[in-house]
Amino acid sequence: MSERADILPAVQIILDRVVPDSGWRAVLVVRLQGMREAQLRFGYEFGNQIMLAARERLVEAVRHFDTVFVAGDDTFVVVLPSVRNRTHALLAATRIVGAFDTPVLRGERPWHGRPVVGVAVHPEHGTTAELLYRRAELAHDEALRVGESFALYQPDATPVEILYGELREDIEANRLHVAFQPLRDLRSGEIVRVESLSRWTTTAQIHVAPADFIQFAERSDLIVPLTRWSLNASLRHAAALHRGGCPLDVAINLSPRVFAEPGFAEQMLGAMDIWGVPPTAVIVEITETALLTDLDMSVRVLRCLRDRGVRVAIDDFGTGYASFAYLRHFPATELKIDRSFVDAMNTDSRTELLVQAMVDVAHRLGMEAVAEGVENEATLLRLVEMDCDLVQGYHIAEPMKAEDFVAERIAAASLI
Repeated sequence: MSERADILPAVQIILDRVVPDSGWRAVLVVRLQGMREAQLRFGYEFGNQIMLAARERLVEAVRHFDTVFVAGDDTFVVVLPSVRNRTHALLAATRIVGAFDTPVLRGERPWHGRPVVGVAVHPEHGTTAELLYRRAELAHDEALRVGESFALYQPDATPVEILYGELREDIEANRLHVAFQPLRDLRSGEIVRVESLSRWTTTAQIHVAPADFIQFAERSDLIVPLTRWSLNASLRHAAALHRGGCPLDVAINLSPRVFAEPGFAEQMLGAMDIWGVPPTAVIVEITETALLTDLDMSVRVLRCLRDRGVRVAIDDFGTGYASFAYLRHFPATELKIDRSFVDAMNTDSRTELLVQAMVDVAHRLGMEAVAEGVENEATLLRLVEMDCDLVQGYHIAEPMKAEDFVAERIAAASLI
C-alpha cells in the first residue's frame, strides 16, 4: 500500500501540469468505513482483496483522466485535474458513494462497508498537494461528525483542526497520556480515589482540549479504540499504585458505544486481571444522557460488571433530561452531581436545595453522592453540611500527569 509521503509528490505533479485557467481541481479523500474491522475479523489478505475491488469501483466511477491512489489500509485519494466548480467536485463524491450501493464481492464473501468522502478544491482551499490533502481529511472528518457520506471543506466548520488519521495513529501508537485528579472522602478527609482523564498533545506539540478530541471521537468510530486505550492506560497506573503499597480506587469514563462490542465486559474484567487491579477498586463513569441511547444494553453490560464488584457512577447527574424512572433499573452505586449545580449553589438558594435533594436521593437509593467542580472552601463546607460523601475539583487538587501522581504518592508513602 502506498503511504501519504509517496502520494503527495505524485498529486503535486498532477496539480502542476494542469493547463492554467482550465478550471478548478479537486482532491478527494475516500475512506472505507468498517474496513479495519473486516481485516481483523477475516484477515489482512481479505482486506487487501477488498481494497483492490474497491479501487476498481472508484476507477469506474470517475473519469478516465482522473487518478485514484491507494493511501492506506482503508483510504484512497482521488485527484480530479479539472472540475467546473465546487458542485462539480461534489458530484464526483456522490458518484463514488453511489458506487458502493451494492456490496463488494471477493470470492463468496460480500463486504457491506460504505465510503465517506472529504473534498477540497484548488485553488480555493489551497494550491499544494499537502494542504489540499489535509483539508480533504478535515472535510472527511466533518462528514463523519454530522453523519453524512461526503462533505466539502469549510474553514469555519472545524474550529480545532483534528485529523481523523492523526488521532487514530496517536491512539494506536500510545501517544496520548492519562492525568489523575484526586477525590476526597468528606468523612475521613483522605484522598481515596482518582478519576482518570485522557489528554492529547499532537506530534506538532498542539494541546487539544479533551472536550474537542473526545467529542470528535464520540462522533466517529474512534471512541471504541480511545476507550480501550484509556481503560488499559488507567489500569496500568492504578496497578503501579497497588504495587507501591498505596492503592487508590480509579474511576474510568466509558462510552456506552463500547457496550455494543461483543464480550466487552469480559474483556474489561480480563484487563483488570492482567494488570492486577481488583474489580472492587474500579468505578466506571457513564453520563446519563449517553446511557439512555441504549438503556437495555447498558444495563446488561453494567450488571455484568457489577456482579464482579465493579462500581458504577452516573456522571454529570442532573443535566441529561433523564427521568427518575431509569434509576429503578440502572445498577448505579453513586451519583456525580454536575459541576454546574455545585458552582451555583452558594449564590442561588434554589440550586442549593436541588443539590441537597440530589444528595438525599443518592442516599435513599443506597448510593454515594459525589460533588464535581468544588472550587472554594465555602462550597466544600456546605457540602459537608449536606452529608455529601466525596468531592472533586480544583480546590481539592488539579489533574496531574498520572506518572507524576503515582511517583509522588509512592514517595510520600515511603516516608511514613
